Amino acid sequence: MLHAAPDIQLASATDTQRPARRYLPEDFIVTDWSALESYFVELRDRGINTPQELEEWLLDRSELESALSENLAWRYIRMTCDTQDGERAEAFQYFVSEIEPNAAPYDHALNEKLMQSEYVGNLSPQRYRVFIRSVRQALEIYRAENIPLKTDISTKQQQYAATVGAMTVTINGEEMTLPRAADFLKNPDRAVREQAYVAVQERRLQDNESLDKLFTQLVRLRHQMALNAGFKNFRDYMFAALGRFDYTPQDCFNFHRAIRETVVPLIDDLDLERRQDLNLPELRPWDLDVDVSGKAPLRPFDTGAELLEKTITVFQHLDPYLGECLRTMRHMGHLDLESRKGKAPGGYNYPLDETGVPFIFMNATSSLRDVVTMLHEGGHAVHSFLTRALPLSADKHPPSEVAELASMSMELMSMDHWDEFFPDADELRRAKKTHLESVLETFPWVATIDKFQHWIYENPEHTTEQRHARWVQTFDEFNQRTVSWKGLEKYKPYLWQKQLHLYEVPFYYIEYAMAQLGAIAVWRNYRENPQQGLEAYKRALALGYTAPIGEIYAAAGIRFDFSTEYLRSLADFVREEMAQL
Repeated sequence: MLHAAPDIQLASATDTQRPARRYLPEDFIVTDWSALESYFVELRDRGINTPQELEEWLLDRSELESALSENLAWRYIRMTCDTQDGERAEAFQYFVSEIEPNAAPYDHALNEKLMQSEYVGNLSPQRYRVFIRSVRQALEIYRAENIPLKTDISTKQQQYAATVGAMTVTINGEEMTLPRAADFLKNPDRAVREQAYVAVQERRLQDNESLDKLFTQLVRLRHQMALNAGFKNFRDYMFAALGRFDYTPQDCFNFHRAIRETVVPLIDDLDLERRQDLNLPELRPWDLDVDVSGKAPLRPFDTGAELLEKTITVFQHLDPYLGECLRTMRHMGHLDLESRKGKAPGGYNYPLDETGVPFIFMNATSSLRDVVTMLHEGGHAVHSFLTRALPLSADKHPPSEVAELASMSMELMSMDHWDEFFPDADELRRAKKTHLESVLETFPWVATIDKFQHWIYENPEHTTEQRHARWVQTFDEFNQRTVSWKGLEKYKPYLWQKQLHLYEVPFYYIEYAMAQLGAIAVWRNYRENPQQGLEAYKRALALGYTAPIGEIYAAAGIRFDFSTEYLRSLADFVREEMAQL
């Protein structure tokens, strides 16, 4: 049970103005390195003679970092909104190749200056403990020789977005993006589903060799970075780089096993029920998304504008503050929601450190999955608003175990108001049941991707054939164990190539399962007491990264725990909720 806690002071959800600068000129913009270097030099060389001057220095440094971060954000946003625009790609690449490599040595020097200051011990341990811990870790893993490798990696990651963003298929005479084609997998006509599934897989197969080659290059570059920094492999390097102070690789392996023992059998049971409800002799990959009622796919909205308007209403019902967050984003044009050719795949909420009003990007095609994605990214957006008044840039960037708690909890707590999208009671029930199934399905897929990554980087010299074999083995361990892949064997070795995290943000994935557990616990608290559950959620998010993960979870009224026992109790809670629908 949750206990009452004092009201939290919410950061503004309606202010559209960037806060006044204290260090940089108000009209300063990032153009080239020469315009930036003098500020790094000043910070590096400034004398610090009192504890107060050290804190002033930290604030000035944070302002510079925020300006740089927001400038990079806009370059990335504009590039992903149109991967075929050469000027946008060039602007992003300029930052990656010219500004970041020049800034990195200064960033390291500023970390050294902080830790060597005679006044660092005067900083409040409670206020700065997490920040200082992260700075110390960054100093330990920094190597100058890794700067050009990071630039090369960023360039290659950009190639992935461009390759996948250009993929289209033609169905019924209409050219469309792969996310739009995926909507056909919900069609009651099995032949239509099969046609769409095969079309998408065939299109992905066209680029499988180039994507394999690109991934091999990324693995080798990442492994070299790890060796340069004194690590045995890139996995160990990333655990340090991601600040995983709270768990180890062995904890991840234990979590994989818990998922296999606890959740995978539940999914097998759901698939058996699905086969029986569809009256099929066997399930095929294109049978997994269709509604078993035989009814047409849910169509909760028609346009991106309608999706946004309905989401704002849902958020408003939960809490007026949440609705104001999205209204402010709409007013500022900080959303790009609809799928189109040339747009990068996936979806994200990109924090904008100076303004404090983030940007949501996604590829909506009028499906239930799009509603969930919008609610998910909206949860991230609320997190950005709740942390916008924190003084340091680093405070606003909690680890993914916390960031994904914000988004996944929002998916579940908002379900009480999904009648905005599904006014028909039967459609509402279908939507909720489908989403709760997907919540359970999160765990096996996350375990698959994470376990695959561990093997990849523990064995960096593997061949593409070994990679494909390991992927199939890992996939079969956790997924679709009652599904027939007869005649489709050529597609399975390449299914991992659709997971952009493997290419763009390696090892950022197990957090989804950890946060999904936490989100179910937040939802369980919310079901018991909506007001206290929501207040605890906001109170935890407002901490940003000023406390360790365990303390943030505790502030939300839950545990940072991924043991078999805890997983089983929360998975059972989801199944009970499904049974009541």
